Amino acid sequence: MSRRSWNDLRAQRLAAPDAEQAYEAASRAFRLGEEARRLRTAQGLSQKELAERMRVPQSVIGRLEASSVEPRLSTLDRVAHALGVELEVQFMTERSRERAVS
Repeated sequence: MSRRSWNDLRAQRLAAPDAEQAYEAASRAFRLGEEARRLRTAQGLSQKELAERMRVPQSVIGRLEASSVEPRLSTLDRVAHALGVELEVQFMTERSRERAVS
């Protein structure tokens, strides 16, 4: 029995019915975590300082930035408020996504 390559294994797993939805959720969590980290560091804040502003444990910020959770809208709203930015949520069609990338 030969060993499969990572690309073969990845292709097989992505072909599973729920894989695309799970991939999109993970991708969204990653992008949100990256943006939260970018905003926090741009303001010179530590995770602990942001957590104190939000009145949550530092681990909440750590999990958000590590993309280990799908953040709730209420958590994102608290992050935005603590950072002094506006949270904008929108629904995008495939077509509007293509225009946004172009």
